Amino acid sequence: MGVECLVVTSDTTLLDQIMAGLGCRASLDLRQDSASAVELASRRHLDGLVIDCDDVHGGTEALAQVRNSRSNKHSTIFAVVNHLTSAEAALDLGANFVLCKPIQETRLRSLLDSAIPKMEREHQRYFRYGVDLPVRFHNTLGESLSAKMKNVSEGGLAIRPVDPVKLQGVVIVEFEVPSLEPQVFHAKADVVWADSFVMGLRFLYVEKNSGAILQSWLDSLEAQLRFREFAQRPSGSA
Repeated sequence: MGVECLVVTSDTTLLDQIMAGLGCRASLDLRQDSASAVELASRRHLDGLVIDCDDVHGGTEALAQVRNSRSNKHSTIFAVVNHLTSAEAALDLGANFVLCKPIQETRLRSLLDSAIPKMEREHQRYFRYGVDLPVRFHNTLGESLSAKMKNVSEGGLAIRPVDPVKLQGVVIVEFEVPSLEPQVFHAKADVVWADSFVMGLRFLYVEKNSGAILQSWLDSLEAQLRFREFAQRPSGSA
């Protein structure tokens, strides 16, 4: 389950350094202008970003906008500065780490080694595992509703609702987690988006026991995913 990162730069030397530093630990997207980077970050969660603040027009503004975006408030952001923006200013704008050009390979590797575990944790929080499971809901009117779960993550789930009109706002979520002994997950969730077929809900409050149940299930789903990926590798590949 590789992390997903966005690199915002037109500097090929910087890009080569980031690619070499991350290796196979992350999949990279590249944007060479700040406007398209901000647009992407506004509609998609990213586990990490590298923003070339001084050598991409609007780079510092992009840093602030990405940090304040709903999808990437907690993403790991590397700010790369080149004598115009100070390290202190970059940190104030929301960067977690600051690199100064010319970038020293040892410092880059050290920061990446510190950041990768955080990015992996962020990826797990947002990564949605595909499932097909019945879900029960209770709305504010006390009505019980049912749906089919489409996917689930640490932060929420997507469903195919039977009666979407009655499923709005804050609801109580219940579902049985597949296991040898039946375990029921309970949480309070908020409907955050919907289209003609699917709804997305974000967990607002998860009971302590339910949190442990969910994490154990996600760990199991991750193990199954890794096994399938391994089984699909061509024979003889590393």
